[in-house]
Amino acid sequence: MLLLAACGTNSDGASESADSDAAWERIQDAGKLVVGTSGTLYPASYYPEGSDELTGYDVEVIKEIAKRLDLEVEFKTSDFSNAMTSVQNGRVDIAANDIEITEERKEQFSFTEPYKYSFTSMIVRKDDMSGIHSLEDLKGKRAGGEAATNHSKIAEQLGAEVVAYNNAANDVYLRDVDNGRTDLIINDYYLQSLALEAFSDFNITIHPDFKFDQITQGALLPKDATELKKQMDSALNEMREDGTLTKLSEEFFGGADVSKEPAEDLPTVKELLEEQK
Repeated sequence: MLLLAACGTNSDGASESADSDAAWERIQDAGKLVVGTSGTLYPASYYPEGSDELTGYDVEVIKEIAKRLDLEVEFKTSDFSNAMTSVQNGRVDIAANDIEITEERKEQFSFTEPYKYSFTSMIVRKDDMSGIHSLEDLKGKRAGGEAATNHSKIAEQLGAEVVAYNNAANDVYLRDVDNGRTDLIINDYYLQSLALEAFSDFNITIHPDFKFDQITQGALLPKDATELKKQMDSALNEMREDGTLTKLSEEFFGGADVSKEPAEDLPTVKELLEEQK
């Protein structure tokens, strides 16, 4: 049945491979790639202070891909869940916002090849680690996050209560840990490291005992957009080979090359939970 579905036809009798080309053909006809992003997530997608020009690692990667595909690019800002919905309903062609590639999301979407590799870490208050010294201590703690993100789901898995924000900037999340409104933030290690540098006056730090879940991140595409994925992956591979990805990474991540897989092997959340039993 699965084989027949994969090789079947649609109601008009056209092959499904034709459907897979529709997104790419539409983009080519328009001459423009429309991208959903937040504009509030430093350094992936943000507006520098005093500027109305969107930039960031994901933003510049997508700009370069569009350039190599001879396309203009238009960014539409919204919160994370709206960006995913906008890909599904066709309001935007893709979404790019430090988006983790997960098996669950692959059931509904497609992804480009990864252009960022990282792992998960946890910001807490510096003076007392927010009272978190083991995974058991996370039960009942308040975790700042955005609804529908994988990091919020991890916080819930670990027993924390998620305090949801609607497309808030980094300083809002961090200040609330500092002032005690929340206790922790689970997120990408590189993003958190840069956030600590930017807001060094806050009483916050990355918890030294919790580093887990190696993650890959890329642009999120419609599920059947196989030709669009092929074209974007081709441009990404060129950027990887000619050093463009490394250059962009070092520009936005303080000299670190997040475009390469880390050597360190870290446990998954599932493994950590099993250890606690």
